[in-house]
Amino acid sequence: MNFQFYVEKLKASDKYKEFKKKNPDAFFCSGFFIIDLVGKDNRPSQVRSVSPVNSQNKQHFDFYLKEKKKIFSIQLESDQIVELEQIEKKIPSKISLDLDFDFKDIEKLIEKKIQKENIKNKIQKFLFSLQKIKGKEFLVGTVFISGLGIIKINIDLKQKKITDFEKKSFFDMMKFIGKKKKD
Repeated sequence: MNFQFYVEKLKASDKYKEFKKKNPDAFFCSGFFIIDLVGKDNRPSQVRSVSPVNSQNKQHFDFYLKEKKKIFSIQLESDQIVELEQIEKKIPSKISLDLDFDFKDIEKLIEKKIQKENIKNKIQKFLFSLQKIKGKEFLVGTVFISGLGIIKINIDLKQKKITDFEKKSFFDMMKFIGKKKKD
């Protein structure tokens, strides 16, 4: 699914129109996307799809209100606006809603990298955060793969290039948490 499809869906929503009317200076600062390829009914991989009707998929568009120093998230799947807790007190960077990328192309890019790294596990779910890092738009992601595997990934959207790629397992994370408790 193309990012612009979700932007159009956002702009057509009454919640967004009402929010922008009340807060014309609010700007888009991040996005959060969950793409579940398996779904809650654990469909076989041949039925996988990046479909907006899959109830597990989520699309959140976050807007910063400078005068209130707060971030609000417009959640497309539930048509709600939620105030987010801001960990850092710095003003987030503005991100254009005119970005042009397709999540299906991102999936293919990741699959190609997985094959190159000789990883045999199947992709089950993507969690992406759209962020501006050092002046560039990135998808910062976690890819859940079969066998309790996780891939941490950063994708430069302008270059359509993977800049960081690290495979971990759930068990690696449990070892780390176990070590931390002992200290």
